[in-house]
Amino acid sequence: MKNYYLLLAIFIAALNLRPIITSVAPLIGTMQSDLGMSGLTASLLTTFPVLCMGIFAPAATALRDRVGLERTIFIALILITGATALRGVVSSVFILVVSALVGGIGISLAGPLLSGFIKKYFPTKPGIVSIYSASMTVGAALASAFSIPIYNRSHHSLTLTLSCWAILGVLAVIVWSVFLRNRANKESLVRSKLPIRNKGAILLTIFFGLMASIFYSLTAWISPIAHSFGYSPASSAMLLTVFTIIQIPVSLTIPFLVSRTGKRRFFLIFCSVSELVGIVMLLLHLPMLPAVIFLGIGAGGLFPLALMLPIVETDTPEEAGAWSAMSQCGGYLIGAMGPLLIGVIYDSSGSYMAALLAMLVIIVAMIGVQLLITSRKTVGHTSA
Repeated sequence: MKNYYLLLAIFIAALNLRPIITSVAPLIGTMQSDLGMSGLTASLLTTFPVLCMGIFAPAATALRDRVGLERTIFIALILITGATALRGVVSSVFILVVSALVGGIGISLAGPLLSGFIKKYFPTKPGIVSIYSASMTVGAALASAFSIPIYNRSHHSLTLTLSCWAILGVLAVIVWSVFLRNRANKESLVRSKLPIRNKGAILLTIFFGLMASIFYSLTAWISPIAHSFGYSPASSAMLLTVFTIIQIPVSLTIPFLVSRTGKRRFFLIFCSVSELVGIVMLLLHLPMLPAVIFLGIGAGGLFPLALMLPIVETDTPEEAGAWSAMSQCGGYLIGAMGPLLIGVIYDSSGSYMAALLAMLVIIVAMIGVQLLITSRKTVGHTSA
């Protein structure tokens, strides 16, 4: 199969991994008003998918062992597309929560196995993960940025606004259906287990968790922090948009540079230090735009590196998928707790300063884990 088609398959699959989550965030207030939804229930629409991404990630390898890599990703895309389309049937709280759960399960299956897919078809080009991570960021940004305009232009139709992203899923299902017809992809199915006793896999899981906790904390709290600093609601929302958009070019560039130079340690530490600089700038009440740019650079680089490490640390697609499933299982569960921890700290202290200090500590701990990861012998690559 042509490489350009394989790259298209990675791009279109990853594009579907975030809209079901990020399309909801701008409309939370509207849904609470129109549907009488409580704040707790509204939070489930974003919390459920993230928790599912952790809880059900191990199921990805089990299903892959049974039906094959490409078919499992196809099934995942069907779940995501179906869950998104379900939101167009009727506007109800029950449908929204169920679709968040089903969509989260689909994401949990596709996420780890796309790393295995890259390992299988591009075994010597781990930098291809940049297409995976950048496409996922683009999907998140598109859904977040266009939800309100679509809602306004659709005469305030929640069902249409939330379900229109199923179009991306339909395109992905069409692209991936080719793999079902291709007999060459009928591989010998190998039973695999999560590497729960492997030190490298454990360190990678801890790193993924610390990285995700910072990412989701920043995503949830950048706008409220800006508002508390005296920025207008519009400016606060703009800062979150900048944080998201700047990740796109960074997530495309960093994996390529790491693949080209082999200097994983340098770029891991560089991205973490960039986040440190951003947090310190916030603690010092410096202008938020430069701080958010530093934070976006850090987050935009660390996420694709977390996806890339299972590929460069393993020998086979099955191993890469298992390492990815384990790191994402533990990582997303830890990451989902990040915004909650920041909220608890803020409630108890009444100030974002203590919360920012907590994030500072987490980033320092993450750098320590990165040093441990990169001190190990890496399969096929040199540490730096």
